[in-house]
Amino acid sequence: MQGAAESNVLALAEASKLASAELALSSTQLRQRALLAIAEALELNAEKIAAANEIDLANCKKRVENGELKDSLFQRLKFDRAKILSTTQGIRQIAAMPEPLGVSTLARQLDEDLELYKISSSIGVVAVIFEARPEAMPQILALCLKTANAVLLKGGSEAERTNRLLFEIMQSAASAAGVPQAAFALLETRADVKQLLNADAFVDLIIPRGSNELVRSIQENTRIPVLGHAAGICHVYVDKTADLKMAEEVILDSKCQYPSACNAVETVLIHKDVLERILPALCAALQKRAVELRVDECCLQSLEKITNAEHDFDFDLLKAANENDWKEEYGELILSLKAVSSMQEAIEHINKFGSGHTEAMIAQDRTRFERFFRAVNSAGIYLNASTRFADGYRYGFGAELGISTSKMHPRGPVGIEGLLSYKYKILGKGHLVADYSGTNAKVFLHKDLS
Repeated sequence: MQGAAESNVLALAEASKLASAELALSSTQLRQRALLAIAEALELNAEKIAAANEIDLANCKKRVENGELKDSLFQRLKFDRAKILSTTQGIRQIAAMPEPLGVSTLARQLDEDLELYKISSSIGVVAVIFEARPEAMPQILALCLKTANAVLLKGGSEAERTNRLLFEIMQSAASAAGVPQAAFALLETRADVKQLLNADAFVDLIIPRGSNELVRSIQENTRIPVLGHAAGICHVYVDKTADLKMAEEVILDSKCQYPSACNAVETVLIHKDVLERILPALCAALQKRAVELRVDECCLQSLEKITNAEHDFDFDLLKAANENDWKEEYGELILSLKAVSSMQEAIEHINKFGSGHTEAMIAQDRTRFERFFRAVNSAGIYLNASTRFADGYRYGFGAELGISTSKMHPRGPVGIEGLLSYKYKILGKGHLVADYSGTNAKVFLHKDLS
């Protein structure tokens, strides 16, 4: 295995830069063959990987019990046989996707025998820093291989054994299929990351996946472009036209299906016209799933009208929400509830306190949703669907490198398209700019070609 212990990070990055040029010339067939070989190798070694993961889990469990590690991070660490097989399914999906490189997205005739093309290309060298979630490593490597990008990988120390074994298996399988060994490198320490941030001569893009602190630290300490999201504060807005049973089910899925995910809902906004009709049943359903509720004054007043004998929720377990709750990414079974008097108030709340990640609106009126869609400044905005759908695999990308809340490309789940750049190609026959200047200048045709 080629790792930071054998060479300094700058040397690894430089080698990856050279390997990226080889990858750019590689055939579709070679990269597809390598992806399938990686998937097969992971499946053949599934028991070995799961065993390594069990050791990481056992070590981290002690840290959770000692208060050194958040339980939400611990929950992301598990990588058992079922997750391994799901991951390899995603890799095969990536392998089957059309070739993304060399695709012309613009073809224009500038003049006779002078043609302009815009051609998709790889970025070069991508560095991805991620916490917990061992399945992130094969997803990242597969997407980078598909798009002919070299990749430097740095996983969290929580999954050290799992990550190291995954890397060894994948690099070996890819190399046997003809991929340059230096195209993939594994970094393992914080000191490696510090060196990486200074490798702007070789690394073209850094993608941090993890806590707000991690993302901000990377953004503030490198000249390399950084793609990522600093927070996942997602909302569900229950409109006055909502199907309330549907609203309850979507909220439960958005919060409880995987509460530590960045696309789990953190705040539910409820139109006052339906507040008293949905709140008791919703609170009861959430409490049954051990969700701690933090509610605003209007919700508290509404619930005070309801006796515990009439509805199956415990009023004493409710907590009053404060301003900080609207800014909080809980990452666990905690949910804040707020009443709003209009859809406009919901929009203003989301745009003020949200992180630009994913929002859902529960409504029967499609026209109202279209207004909501246009006004909310988030990467994903859903009608009558769980926020948990914000995922590259669920979008059909095969996998994702992370979620981008930037308004510039890429945005939302970052799959293959987010790992592509482009080049402009001009085909001419001795054409000169001088011929298109001056008093007798030729005129450009600027005719789009099919």
